[in-house]
Amino acid sequence: MLEPLFAIVPLVVVGVLLVGLLWEASRVMPIAWAAAAIIAVSVWEMPIEYVVAASLSGVMAAIEILWIVFGALVLLYTLMRSGAVDRINAGFATISDDPRVQVVLLGFFLATFIEGVAGFGTPAAVVAPLLLALGFPALAAVIAALLGHAVATVFGAVGTPIIVGYQQPLSAVETQIADGTGLTVAQYAGEAAVYAAVFNGILGTLMPLVAVTMVVYVFGEERSIAPALEVAPLAIVAGIAFAVPYVATAYLVGPELPSLFAAMIGGAVVVGLLRAGYLEPDTRWDFPDRDAWPDHWVGTIEPGGGNAATGGDAATGGDAATGGDAPIDEDVATSGDASTGNDASDGVTPPSMGLFRAWSPYLVLVVLLIVTRVWEPLAAFLQRGPILAIEWNILSTDLIGSISWAYVPGTWLLVSALVAIPIFGMNGSTAAGAWREAGSKIISPAIVLVFVIAMVEIMLSTDAHGGPVGASMIVVLAESTASIVGPAYPMVAPVVGMIGAFVAGSITVSNITFAAFQFEVGVTLGMPTVVLVASQSIGAAIGNTIAIHNVVAALATVGLVGTTGRVIRLNLIAVAYYLLAGGILTTLAVYVVVPGAF
Repeated sequence: MLEPLFAIVPLVVVGVLLVGLLWEASRVMPIAWAAAAIIAVSVWEMPIEYVVAASLSGVMAAIEILWIVFGALVLLYTLMRSGAVDRINAGFATISDDPRVQVVLLGFFLATFIEGVAGFGTPAAVVAPLLLALGFPALAAVIAALLGHAVATVFGAVGTPIIVGYQQPLSAVETQIADGTGLTVAQYAGEAAVYAAVFNGILGTLMPLVAVTMVVYVFGEERSIAPALEVAPLAIVAGIAFAVPYVATAYLVGPELPSLFAAMIGGAVVVGLLRAGYLEPDTRWDFPDRDAWPDHWVGTIEPGGGNAATGGDAATGGDAATGGDAPIDEDVATSGDASTGNDASDGVTPPSMGLFRAWSPYLVLVVLLIVTRVWEPLAAFLQRGPILAIEWNILSTDLIGSISWAYVPGTWLLVSALVAIPIFGMNGSTAAGAWREAGSKIISPAIVLVFVIAMVEIMLSTDAHGGPVGASMIVVLAESTASIVGPAYPMVAPVVGMIGAFVAGSITVSNITFAAFQFEVGVTLGMPTVVLVASQSIGAAIGNTIAIHNVVAALATVGLVGTTGRVIRLNLIAVAYYLLAGGILTTLAVYVVVPGAF
């Protein structure tokens, strides 16, 4: 059987060219898409119309993601031009002006909170620009945001990766679940979710420290982990403060709210401790002087809210922030005039802007996201076609493309940006400048996203036409992995989930693709199925940190396009920790802790 060798070719292309040779993603992904299409037609005998339909489905998915990125950029630039970002920076400085602490507060707690209410790759798209505005190098901001939100993706936006990702594929083995456990599919998925919470809660305890270590080692003046060890007590306490309510909520309430509650409770505990004078590092660490930063650390948006907002020389790097030699509107250059009557060109935020006012558009965003996801009648209405949601049976195949433009977070990011205009008293010219600048930043990542998701859809849909292979490229890869490793499968079970998330960029899609497969492997090998299904979420969670379109989307929000391979390469360190430790936890559960579970 040569199918596994052919199925892995698109991933090898991505790994070698993108991660190994550091080619730009805009060059690599069209090649990878072409490789997937050729193999689908020649080996899987996929009809051309199905290849085209799968690709178009990917285009529609890419549009949804770009809508999120555009909304995040519009909101960020609106806050920059109003001077609100400077006020937010000052607010964090009252808690701590140490970047290591800010990684914990924003890169971990804020990112996990946003994941709990929104999902869809929103956390990195929102948090990375905020870290950039605090003075982080763009590359450091993206890495911190991606690593920080990983553990929360297990439950995603109000439990979607469990409610949809587990229940939908496991309905195919409903009879086996009922015979083996007496549970319904929903009950079995809930039990697996508790195991997933325990696994990822344990692993996630160290993720704040991992994120801090990555930032200080890679971006410090001296490559050393010593500065990270200075905040290890804070980072570990943060991990524990998150993990305890995370597991408790999964067990006592269900899969909808663990990430949301854990972020709120854990964040409140850590902020309270910091304000009381506990866990603050004795010395302050900072990045090297800006002049010493390598070019690949920063893109077209300069760090620091004041400069970035005003269009001064530091912000533009020769008009780089505005996309070339295009002139900056006079109102933009003095955005302080729009809201306060003061000149913001010196980067000083007028004292009249309170911290609550500066944060209020993001607070509006959180409320909108919670309401549109928790209030089921509204959520259903926003996903109702044909106006609020577009659904297309593409080219009369069995492949469906959809765009739920009214439901995805991008819409509510834009609404929050519109609400911000009267809140800050901005004039029309200044507000319009934020929208124009956001639009200019998504052109390059759009090319990458279209091709990467089109490739994914081909790999997932190669069995849709009922061809001779009988399984998609992704499933073939997973099955070959299981057959090779046999009794050692628990050690590599998380890897299967990681592959799915890496390719698809979604823990929900990874779970839909592989949850039933993990179940069947458990039955075949006589292992606890509930443990293997739960281990699927271990790999899928950390796979989000290297998922190509997640990385591209995050990079786009900080104006750093073309370094996708570099981000993936750096994040592989955290991926290695998570998969190794996750494999050990899965193996212990299978052979020692719950060997008799179904």
